[in-house]
Amino acid sequence: MQSKIIPRRDLDFLLYEWLNVESLNQRPRFADHTRETFNAALDTCEQIATNLFATHNKKSDQNEPHFDGEKVQMIPEVKLALNAFCEAGLMAAGQDFELGGMQLPCVVEKAGFAYFKGANVGTSSYPFLTIGNANTLMKCGTPEQIELFVKPMLEGRFFGTMCLSEPQAGSSLSDIVTRAQPQADGSYRLSGNKMWISAGEHELSENIVHLVLAKVPDENGKLIPGVKGISLFIVPKILVKADGSLGERNDVVLAGLNHKMGYRGTTNCLLNFGEGKFTPGGKAGAIGYLVGTLHKGLANMFHMMNEARIGVGLGAVMLGYTGYLHALDYARNRPQGRNPQAKDPATPQLPIIEHTDVKRMLLAQKSYVEGGLALTLYCARLVDEERTASTPQARSAALLLLDILTPVAKSWPSQWCLEANNLAIQVHGGYGYTREYNVEQFYRDNRLNPIHEGTHGIQGIDLLGRKVIMQEGAAMRALATEIEQTINRAAPQEQLLPHAEALRVVLQRFAYVTQRMYASDDVNLILANASVYLEAFGHMVVAWIWLEQALLSINKSETHDANFYAGKLQACTYFYHYELPKVHAQLDLLASLDTTTLEMQDAWF
Repeated sequence: MQSKIIPRRDLDFLLYEWLNVESLNQRPRFADHTRETFNAALDTCEQIATNLFATHNKKSDQNEPHFDGEKVQMIPEVKLALNAFCEAGLMAAGQDFELGGMQLPCVVEKAGFAYFKGANVGTSSYPFLTIGNANTLMKCGTPEQIELFVKPMLEGRFFGTMCLSEPQAGSSLSDIVTRAQPQADGSYRLSGNKMWISAGEHELSENIVHLVLAKVPDENGKLIPGVKGISLFIVPKILVKADGSLGERNDVVLAGLNHKMGYRGTTNCLLNFGEGKFTPGGKAGAIGYLVGTLHKGLANMFHMMNEARIGVGLGAVMLGYTGYLHALDYARNRPQGRNPQAKDPATPQLPIIEHTDVKRMLLAQKSYVEGGLALTLYCARLVDEERTASTPQARSAALLLLDILTPVAKSWPSQWCLEANNLAIQVHGGYGYTREYNVEQFYRDNRLNPIHEGTHGIQGIDLLGRKVIMQEGAAMRALATEIEQTINRAAPQEQLLPHAEALRVVLQRFAYVTQRMYASDDVNLILANASVYLEAFGHMVVAWIWLEQALLSINKSETHDANFYAGKLQACTYFYHYELPKVHAQLDLLASLDTTTLEMQDAWF
C-alpha cells in the first residue's frame, strides 16, 4: 500500500536520478556511506513517522497542550514518538560520527525528515527546533557550550528553541527590549518578554535550551537602538553545572500558551525572563551565556533562521503532499456522477478521478507539491555543496545560489502547497470540510507557514531588496546561468521545446524588469510590490525545476516505470500551461512601477 505521507518512488527519483546523491560518497565526509546506508536511514524515518507520529496527529490536534498552573500537559503519545526519534539517533543524523551522529548529507537528512513533517508537523517541531539550535551553537558556540548544551541536545536529553519576537516588536527585531546585564563572572542576567516561542515550555525533555536575542546596555544603562545592539544568549530552563549535571531552576517562566488555528501539537508560548519567580544564585534575573561576539547576535541567529526557513518550506511541502495523497486516494475510491455524454442514469457512477475538473485539481496539487519538494531538496543539496565541495570556488557558487533561493524555498511552498491543501478539501467536497477527514487539519496546520519565520512581505523584501542585487547581482547571474543551461539541454527535445522557450522568455523579462525597477532611486517604490516579485520569481524557479524533472522523464515510455515518468511530464506540462503564464501579468505590473498600494492612505479604507 502506497504511503499517504510521501511516495518513496518520488524520493528515489529526486535523490538518485536528479540530485545524484550517491556521488557525495566520493567525498571524505560521506565516504563511509552507500546508497544502502542512505536507504536504511530513509526506511527508519518512514517507519517511525508512519507508526508513531502519524498515528496521533489527529489526537494531538483535538487535545492540544494546556497549562495546569504548574506544568504543560499533553497527550503521552507525543513523548513516546519523540523518544523513538531520539533513540534512533535522528537528532544527530547530520552530525559528525565523533558526536554520535550519522554524518548523513544534508539532502538525505532532509529527505528523511520530510516523513516526520508530513506525518505530524506539531510533534516534529520539537526535534527540528532542537536540531537548528544545536547547529547554531556548533557554528558559534565555545567548546564548553558545545559540551554542556549541544551534546545533550544531540542525545535527545535537552530540547532547544529560538527566542526572537517580543509582544511590542513582532518581526521588527530592531525594536526588541529584552535586556542582558553583564555579571562579574562573565554571565549575563536577562529580563524581558518573548512571544510566539514554539516549544518554549513542556515536560518532554530534561531541559530546554533557549537561544535568546537581547541587548546589552551601554555605559549609561541605555540599550543600543536598532539591530546593531543585538546579542545572542544561551538561557537554559534549568541551569547546567560544569560537570553537566542539572542545577537550579532558571528565572524563565511560562506566561501563557497561544491557542492556534493549526500546529496545535506544538506549544506556542509567551515567556517571561527575569520576573523573579525563580531566583538562581539568590536573585532575580534569568542567567544567560553570550554566544559568539557581543552585538553580533542577529548574524549568529541567522544560522538557525535560514535553516528554519528551508525547514518551513519543507514542512509546507509535506503538508501539501500528504493532503494531495489523501485527495488522490479519495478520488480513486469515491464513485459519483457520470460522464457528461452519459444519458442512462442506470449506468454505474464513475470514480470522481475520471471527472476532468477533479483531474485538474489533482494535477495542480501534483505540480505544486512535487515541484516544491524538488525545490527544497535542491536547496539541501546546495548546503552539501557549500560545505563539502572540493574547491573554494564550488563552495562559493553553491552559497550564492542558496542565498538567492532561501526566501523562495520558504515562501513559494508556503503559498502554493497551502493552495494544494485548499484543493484537497475541494476534491473531497463536503466531506473535506468536516473534521472526520484529515484534509481540513492539513490546511489549518499549513496556514501558519506563510507567517512562520518571516512573512511573504519580509521574504519579498529580502529577495528584491538584498539577494538579487548583492555582490552587484552575482547571485542573480548564477541562478540565470543554471536556468539557461537547463533551457539549452531541453530545447533539442521536441516535446520540451515549447517549455524551454517559454522559460527563456520569462528569464529574459525578469532581467529587464529587475533593471527597470532599480532604475528608480526611490527604495519605497522599488520594494512596494516585493511580494509580487517574490511570487513571480518563485514560479520561474519552480518552472525551471520542473523542466529539470521533465528532462529525466522524457523517452521513458518503454520502461517499467512508464506511468511514473508520464506523470512527471504531464505535471510539467500543466505547470507551463496553467501556472507560468501568470508571471507575465505580474511582470507587467512590476515593470510599470505601479504605485496603487504605495499611495493608499489609512483614511481611505
